[in-house]
Amino acid sequence: MSDTVRVLVVDDSALMRKLIPAILARDPSIEVVGTAMDGAFALKKIEELRPDVVTLDLEMPRMDGMETLRLIMRRAPLPVILFSTHSKEGAYSTLKALALGAVDFIAKPTDAAAGHLETIADLLIEKIKVAKRAAGRKLPPAMVAIDPPRLKKGTRSALPPSRIIAIGISTGGPNALQYVLSQIPADFPCSILVVQHMPEGFTEMFARRLDECCALDVSEAKSGDLLFSGRVLICPGNRHMMVRRMPRGDMAVLSDGSPVNGHRPSVDVLFHSVAQEFALAAVGVIMTGMGEDGAEGLGAIKAAGGLTIAQSEDTCVVGGMPRAAIQKGHVNKIIPLESIGAFLVNQYGGGDRTSSEKEKSDHQEKVEKNDRNERTPVPSQRT
Repeated sequence: MSDTVRVLVVDDSALMRKLIPAILARDPSIEVVGTAMDGAFALKKIEELRPDVVTLDLEMPRMDGMETLRLIMRRAPLPVILFSTHSKEGAYSTLKALALGAVDFIAKPTDAAAGHLETIADLLIEKIKVAKRAAGRKLPPAMVAIDPPRLKKGTRSALPPSRIIAIGISTGGPNALQYVLSQIPADFPCSILVVQHMPEGFTEMFARRLDECCALDVSEAKSGDLLFSGRVLICPGNRHMMVRRMPRGDMAVLSDGSPVNGHRPSVDVLFHSVAQEFALAAVGVIMTGMGEDGAEGLGAIKAAGGLTIAQSEDTCVVGGMPRAAIQKGHVNKIIPLESIGAFLVNQYGGGDRTSSEKEKSDHQEKVEKNDRNERTPVPSQRT
């Protein structure tokens, strides 16, 4: 198989059809084999040119990107990277397209119409190379709630969590995370914190979409949000998320610190924080994604006595992040995607407590039992 990545660029803008190939030409391993101005032309070019990867603009006349993607996935599935706009509508369409089978997306800069694509050049090249390697990997099905989730907001007690589960995820993450969270019931006694590599402006819509299809309460995190059982907090794009144990309760804290491992948010930042604050009560889960973000942080959770889990590489769209953690020896368990949710529920769904909590509870039960025995009257003997 040739190492050259053959790319078809689909965009209704003539300027973009010149600029994107010019950017990709910087890398000798990428060859732009053609361009198309809309979906109808793109489908013909795919049959004719047989590209390895397609870059697809979502907003086009005649046949838009969404319909084009549906037909690509139906006729001859290819790795597709979406070009999305920084808007609520753009975020919604992007997440919907990812559920239909797109491998990844990249947000167009706000000044893209003026020809300014330098800020995304390196990222686009990297994503295209990763997309080719992901060819043939089957995405998890998009889970949609059939029945309205039970015990949603306003009906659940705000109980402290028995465990803090931190999840780090990147390329292929939206579908994989939706698949896992959809398997967890509303009365799950743990709090879940998620770092998904995603640009600013997309994570709020992502959290809303997850909340609609999950029994858990899912929201984009804000500084000071308390960690309750059954609550999922998604780190906002372009922020870091950490945790703190405070007198009024355990909480999430956001920061604008420098990127770590080239990312903000960074999985490592969250994992290190969870390891430091929760130690034995910490659980780290590293899932599909490219790069090594989260590997060292997972090691910190393991060293602190917490449990560490990696998604099996054969079920990842991109296995880079789990592979890095496994190779460093930081993973306790390797679990396929379809089993992660069930494992978490089986392991922690019964309100699993730390050893100190169990000792306190056992001691309290003994005290109450002795107290009851002392109050029970002794029957008198009759002659």
